[in-house]
Amino acid sequence: MDWLTNFVRPKIRALVQKTEVPDNLWEKCSSCGQMIFHRELDENHRVCPHCGHHMRLGAVARLQMLFDNGAYQTIELPKPPADPLRFRDRKRYGDRLKESQNKTGRPDAIIVAHGTMDGHKTVIAIFDFDFMGGSMGIAVGEALVAAAELAVLQEAPLIAIPASGGARMQEGILSLMQMPRSIIAVEKVKEKGLPYIVILTDPTTGGVTASFAMLGDIHIAEPGAVIGFAGARVIAETIREQLPVGFQRAEYLQEHGMVDLVVPRKEMRDTLARILGLLRDRKPTARIVPLPRKEADAPPAY
Repeated sequence: MDWLTNFVRPKIRALVQKTEVPDNLWEKCSSCGQMIFHRELDENHRVCPHCGHHMRLGAVARLQMLFDNGAYQTIELPKPPADPLRFRDRKRYGDRLKESQNKTGRPDAIIVAHGTMDGHKTVIAIFDFDFMGGSMGIAVGEALVAAAELAVLQEAPLIAIPASGGARMQEGILSLMQMPRSIIAVEKVKEKGLPYIVILTDPTTGGVTASFAMLGDIHIAEPGAVIGFAGARVIAETIREQLPVGFQRAEYLQEHGMVDLVVPRKEMRDTLARILGLLRDRKPTARIVPLPRKEADAPPAY
């Protein structure tokens, strides 16, 4: 009996029972519906290998993709009041902040990092959409000012990578005040003659679009990224007209002159390195060889 219980029965169960597969091994593409193995998706920088759809990429993964050898340093950001208006809807704003901080492991929706990109000193201010939809509050405004000051101090280009739903409503007018503050921060960089580049990712909307995100010397967008101020449905209901196909998408904005380049994620680092090289290296890339002078071109003898 023991032989049947301890040996035969476990063997039969092992053959019959289904093997439990973790739910996070596969991810479904929201565009084409194909299932993608998580390692393949990560190796492809979260771009669907079947249809090329660009899924949202985490802030840390993007920084590692852009900086040389994935190496960079972050700066400690100023700590503004956590809940200046004592705001509460279904739950307290302070509780929402703590939930997002525990979820992402960072104090707010932005990271300011510096390192080198193809050998060029570079400062990047990047949004984390997982932190309350990348919304812009006082902490984000303080971080953008700090990023601009760091770029001026290092005489380095500033790259902003927004992924945001706009101003943070829980901070009311204080969040809207970050729009002019971010504009002033950008002007500090431009006054020093340093490049300011914006990489528009999905989504870039609201007060972020209406401020620093549209002030770049060069605007680069990822394919299919939603970029705009108000939502497409709100606009359609307001003007009572059907919007064009692809409205507020990166390709539509490029056709209408609001975006300079639409660059696939795989080519983003090389594109940025090339642009920084053109803007920062003023010297010619090759030795200048003087042309031989013909006799007719020689100065007349006196």
